[in-house]
Amino acid sequence: MKALVYEKAHTLDTWAIELTDLPEPTPGESDVLVEVRAVGINPGETFLRKTRSADAGGRVLLGWEFAGEVVGVGAALRRFKVGDRVFGTGDMRRDGAWAERVAVDHRIVAAIPDALSFTAAASLPVGAITAWEAMFRDAGALPVNVNRVFVIGGAGGVGSLAIQLLKAKTKAFVIATASRPASRAWCKGMGSDLVVDHAGDVVAQLASAGIAAVDMVLSTADSPGNLPWIAKLLRPFGHLSVVDGSPGLDVNTLVPKAVSLHTEMIFSRMLNDYAPETHGTILDQVAAFAAKGKIKPIATTQLDGLTPETMKKAHELVETRRTIGKLVIAIER
Repeated sequence: MKALVYEKAHTLDTWAIELTDLPEPTPGESDVLVEVRAVGINPGETFLRKTRSADAGGRVLLGWEFAGEVVGVGAALRRFKVGDRVFGTGDMRRDGAWAERVAVDHRIVAAIPDALSFTAAASLPVGAITAWEAMFRDAGALPVNVNRVFVIGGAGGVGSLAIQLLKAKTKAFVIATASRPASRAWCKGMGSDLVVDHAGDVVAQLASAGIAAVDMVLSTADSPGNLPWIAKLLRPFGHLSVVDGSPGLDVNTLVPKAVSLHTEMIFSRMLNDYAPETHGTILDQVAAFAAKGKIKPIATTQLDGLTPETMKKAHELVETRRTIGKLVIAIER
């Protein structure tokens, strides 16, 4: 099969992803083999391209957000059958989905609602699971007494799904940040009750709206740099959820308010074999919300074709850090 791979970590200026032929993936007993029809492109994948090299003589095949059609199932599998349309993430210890086909554990995928295209479905898994686990943890609900949630980066992939999940699952008052007219309008369209500019004085903007503190902050970007005003904004015993994995996060600024710090890494369940089926359950609920119109797909930019040129264009756009929603590459069959 055809796949996009590289050997050594590299920058955009030294682009080294190539289209090559690889052996067909063989599904394990609990795997589904999926013909990939669309892939979402995420900042985490651009980061890995720049930092992760293959072992000697090997290659790296990224891509952990996809939608497609089941073309094979493992011997022990009864949940899916050939012909089912599915969407999901993956396991970073295995080959990803920037290929014609991908073998993936059936527990971390779900059926696509009939009303959604492959491109629409591919825009949802990473943002939805990341936002869900960051805010609801493994309880499936916000912590007790969390009624105001502040989402930093409301127009990004995680932020867009966080706003929608909060509105679909809770009664929380949702505040999002956005610095441009287009991104502010997008956050409003996702359901945010209030939008403020993270490039300005956030605490003052909220004060002018009559809000002195919030119960939870979901930080999707620039967490260390924003921590001083995040600490001012959170109430005592509030919650900070960080998904950007930034180094240099000085938690000492949170200590005077006894803030609970939560981190999120979408692959943690697979890496630790800790209830990975939860991802499938989350995606089932996201699919149900989408079928009812309570969650809207966030694909705003579509590129076409599994080629090195298309993938480079996608990475160029994602690395501007100015994209709204999700960039998706559609793959015709």
